[in-house]
Amino acid sequence: MIGIVMFGAALLALGFGYPVAFTFGAVAMVFGGIGAISEAFGDGGGLAESAEIFIDMFKFMPYRIYAIMENKILIAVPLFVFMGVILEKSKLAERLLTSMAFLFGGVRGGVAISTVLVGALLAASTGVVGASVVAMGMISLPVMLRYRYNASLGCGTICASGTLGQIIPPSIVLIILGDVFNVPVGSLFHEALAPGLVLVFAYVVYILVVGYFKPEYAPIVPANEHEAYSIQLFRAIRAILPPLLLVIFVLGSIFAGVATPTESSALGCAGAVILSVFYRTFSFSMIKAALLESVRTTAVIFTILVGATAFSLVFSYGGGEDLVSEFMTNLPGQKWGFIIFVMVAIFLLGFFIDFVEISYIVLPIVVPIISDLGIEPVAFAILIAMNLQTSFLTPPFGFSLFFLRGVAPKSIKTAEIYKGVVPFIVIQLVVLVVFTLYLM
Repeated sequence: MIGIVMFGAALLALGFGYPVAFTFGAVAMVFGGIGAISEAFGDGGGLAESAEIFIDMFKFMPYRIYAIMENKILIAVPLFVFMGVILEKSKLAERLLTSMAFLFGGVRGGVAISTVLVGALLAASTGVVGASVVAMGMISLPVMLRYRYNASLGCGTICASGTLGQIIPPSIVLIILGDVFNVPVGSLFHEALAPGLVLVFAYVVYILVVGYFKPEYAPIVPANEHEAYSIQLFRAIRAILPPLLLVIFVLGSIFAGVATPTESSALGCAGAVILSVFYRTFSFSMIKAALLESVRTTAVIFTILVGATAFSLVFSYGGGEDLVSEFMTNLPGQKWGFIIFVMVAIFLLGFFIDFVEISYIVLPIVVPIISDLGIEPVAFAILIAMNLQTSFLTPPFGFSLFFLRGVAPKSIKTAEIYKGVVPFIVIQLVVLVVFTLYLM
């Protein structure tokens, strides 16, 4: 039972606020030592034998870390992060929101709809949730409040739109899942397009319905009568077309088989820099700041990965993997019992821990079981990605909620942000159930 106990200890440590990047590695070392001591003394040995068992347990750890560092799939992570940071610093979100608000301003709930569509475009061009939520929170939320939008509707729309970067490619989540499931990332990118677009459509329909039945929640924004329509239209097209071409360039090269996801991420970085020149925001100080931010983000992800590798090593050594495998293969309903259990477990874990920890701690336990149950790994990985997307919205630790809280006016209560995301969580779960029935 040592594997189960250490999993609970890791969750408890995270609950007390210990850094995620070091918690799993520290828990692995502590429980690895406990396991070595108990095994040695159980066989009549002593501390010397305990030390030998402990060393044997971790002697392959350097090889595992080296394998992580030379993983060609994971090279795409820092590159896509850099691409997203460059576009964020180019004020892409501001231009897109202004243009979309002009195009949909005459529709009830037009600013909220614009926010969803910009969230989708940012997802396909940057994939950085924090940058998307912060940018839209600083630009779109004040406009909604000025025109007396319902605060909860506005906050929920911004948080949900920002999380689209977790399912719409190029997505860091999909790259990590490609590594965990050992499936082509290009296949995940291709299969994730449909659920991503369905979510965008569902969000827009929800906003239109709210605007129809509760007009005071989503008023119409009056058009700018001081500027010619043709000038506004030209400005809108000029803002939307370049990032759209970049998305087609990056994803098209993958889907056409011209480039791998790793190669296309490098093309995306070059395209992002070219766009910054086009928008006249390029500077070497911006490049330096983007590089530093990309390094910080990547370092956190890889540190978590190393700690998670140590954790899974001790978890398997302690018999936790065999225990979980036996439990899951004997669930009622076989395949469907397994799918329902895993989906519910990941959804609940998303309330407390991040997608990276779930991907590298929980999923390696369940991946070997899916082949025994005849589940197609790419389809299952897409369902997992959709499920992980909800972890950014579910309180108390949903990252999108924290990002928006940091830039929202003081007049916005935290309870209003929490209330606003609930309908979008429900929409995500409904879409998840629909695709589960369709893909499985």
